[in-house]
Amino acid sequence: VEAVHLIADGKAPRIPQPKEGATYEGIQKKENAEISWDQPAAALHNWIRGHDKVPGAWATIDGQVVTFYGSSLLNASVPAGQELAIKGASRPGLVTKNGLIVFGNDGKMVLVRNLQFEDGKMIPASKYFSADETTALELTEEEKKMAEDIR
Repeated sequence: VEAVHLIADGKAPRIPQPKEGATYEGIQKKENAEISWDQPAAALHNWIRGHDKVPGAWATIDGQVVTFYGSSLLNASVPAGQELAIKGASRPGLVTKNGLIVFGNDGKMVLVRNLQFEDGKMIPASKYFSADETTALELTEEEKKMAEDIR
């Protein structure tokens, strides 16, 4: 009760917490989450996963900021894929059926599953080159009837 009264009266002692031994890291900002490509694959993976979901590790692709989500280390032979130039990377990434493969400076690979563009649109990384394609929704006769019934 005495402590509550001291606080209510504005007379409670204020002891600043020492910075030594503190483990709290401040809120990460998007501008500080850019991927530095001159690192081994394990460090790239840790950077991407460490910034997943907020603020999101990012790189510049085709002049726009693209955020990388869902990485994993890949221990396999280099799969077939379409090359994708990434600003600052010493080697282009590969868009494969499983996602985007990026390379560390040790030659090892990191698989990134999802990409998000500046406008907020998120796509599977494997669909990077088909992201602009749109398909029209075609309903079967049964679905058309159901849509009419719902209306």
